[in-house]
Amino acid sequence: MPVIFITAKFRVLPQSADQWPEITAEFTRATRAEPGCLWFDWSRSIDDPAEYVLVEAFRDGDAGAAHVQSDHFRKAQQTIPPHLAETPRIVNATLPQDDWSLLGEMAVPE
Repeated sequence: MPVIFITAKFRVLPQSADQWPEITAEFTRATRAEPGCLWFDWSRSIDDPAEYVLVEAFRDGDAGAAHVQSDHFRKAQQTIPPHLAETPRIVNATLPQDDWSLLGEMAVPE
């Protein structure tokens, strides 16, 4: 089943960088609770402590549309931008899979 796969980079204001997990906690919890959300995971860049990367996936286009039309998304549109240094950058693609694949080139022997 194809999924909507999104990766976004958020460059946050230096004064918000350490609090970013708390700033986005409500939005993250609500998004993860959506029936069409497969994953919604934040990581902090090791090269730039003011940059966070969001990797998210939704079951299909309908689930993605429901996400951006949700109350918690609308609220995040108001509460997150004041903490950003620039507009987030995004890659959005439809992939013909519904879970992570194994990275065979770095397989761990069983």
